[in-house]
This record gives sequence, C-alpha cells and structure tokens, in this order.
Amino acid sequence: MTEALGSVPGAYDLASSTETLITRENAPSARFSLLSDIVISRGEKADWDLLKHLHYKESSLPMGPVFWKASLNGETIGVLVTSPPKGMLRERHMAFPNIAPKGGDTRIVNQQRYRWINANIRVISRFVIDTMYRGIGAGYRMMNLVSRMEGMTYMEIQSSMSKFNFFGQRAGFRFVKPLNANMYDKGLKFLRSHFEASPQDFEAIVMEIMSKTEAEQQMLLEACKEFYFRHSALENTGAVRDRTEQRWASMTIRGAVKAIQQMCLASPMYGVYKNPDAGREIPKMLPLAAFDWQATNEPLRVDLL
Repeated sequence: MTEALGSVPGAYDLASSTETLITRENAPSARFSLLSDIVISRGEKADWDLLKHLHYKESSLPMGPVFWKASLNGETIGVLVTSPPKGMLRERHMAFPNIAPKGGDTRIVNQQRYRWINANIRVISRFVIDTMYRGIGAGYRMMNLVSRMEGMTYMEIQSSMSKFNFFGQRAGFRFVKPLNANMYDKGLKFLRSHFEASPQDFEAIVMEIMSKTEAEQQMLLEACKEFYFRHSALENTGAVRDRTEQRWASMTIRGAVKAIQQMCLASPMYGVYKNPDAGREIPKMLPLAAFDWQATNEPLRVDLL
C-alpha cells in the first residue's frame, strides 16, 4: 500500500482536546447478540432484487457483478455487489502514483497498466443493509470480510456517504483527499446561467422549472438534456451509447437535473483496502463476528472457526 493514502479523515485528535475525558477500566461495550449467527457468503442476483429498493441505484447494476450476501437464519439481510475497476481514475492515481499515466506512455505500457489493475483490484459498487439491521455494525464488518473473501489484493470504494458515516474507515479502508468532479466548473456555470436557485438545491431547481410556462419548461428540459448527454462520459461509451436516443426521449425534468448534479457536483471519496489474506484460501462462508477476531489489516484467524 502506498504511503500516499494518508490518515483517516475526520479522526478525533485527543491530544488537542480540552474536554475532560472520564474512562472506566474494563467497561462493557454494547454488542449485537446475533453477530455470530449472521453469515457472509456468495449470493446471486435474486438477493440483490430483494433489497435493491433500498438503494438509490436500484435500477441498474455494474458490468460483471459478483453478489455477496449477509443472511440470518436463511433470510437475506444485506447485499454487497462488486465489479471490475475503471481503467482510469484520478483518485486511484493519488493512492498508486506508480501506475498513474505519464506523457509518452506507449501502447504496451497502457496495456500492462490495465492488466495489473484488472488482476489486482475489485470495486464495491452496490451495498445495502436491510433497515431492520442498520446501526449494529453489520455494514463495515461485511465490507471487511467480503474484501478478504473476494481474494483480490485491493478492494476499492467510491462513496459520498464516507464523508458523513465512517463505515469504510471502520472496515479498514483508507481514503485520499476528495476531488471535485471533472465537470464541476462547467456544471456550475450551466446551472447558474439557467437557474436562480442554488446549483446544489435539487428541489429548488425543479420547482423553479415547474413554475414556468409549458413552453419554457420544455426549453429548459431540452437544454438540460443537451448539456448532460454532450458531457456525460457514461452516456457516450459502450452499450449505453447505443440507447442514447431512447434515454433522451424518456428523460424527465427531475431526471435531467439529477443527472447533471450527479455528473458535475458529486465528489465521492475514494478508499482502498489492502487484503491481508490475498493468496490464502479463505472459507466460503464466514460469521459476521469473524471481523472481530483480528485487526482490520491482519490475516483472518481461520483457526477460530
């Protein structure tokens, strides 16, 4: 793991605190009693279909998905989906500067870079826990165990929620400084030139559009769609590009504004976990409690199974 990853953001610095801290030796800590009964194992798309309505990206799946599930007494209570990594990622280049592209790279160098990325990295692309089992530590425990069980050297995640909920950090992921989206400046310029509402305020922009005449609404919708489809890397690559006409026709005002905001204003945090069990044979099923048998960066204590 390169040293460029730095320390966990948001960590509380006790040394600089002026608060009075009262501690108790051997104080009991709360622990969900069924952690040992929750089992992590390979799942299938049917498991995702059970819980996808709880995820904001329920309508789509990444290429080459691999499904993992957390189950309690045979009932699926959590699903994590991994996928192949992107070939180019600015934040990855901060974490792994040795594989960052350089001017003058040859075709062979680029091919070797992609081979290394595909051979060593997987990505957590979808993750959802049933609402009945949130707040018990299931999320970060499952992330850590799946990152081991997947078998790759590194597991990546890009998550805006990591700014507010440190589940990734608790799972052992280390994060680089978040960057603005590539289209941040152009997106701000477009939104500010078309709307009085704050570019970040989704509902205010939609309400502003809806307050216009029908003809003005249609003009703004067409402007939003034209900007999004012209600048979206997603819409201009692969199979998605073949459905552009259909997607253009079906895009609503809310859908267009949301798409622009996600493309231009999102700044998800990039985290990476180095798997201490890479190359080892790991059981195909693990109790969620296995997370607590060792530190996040230590090999799994399979002798405790």
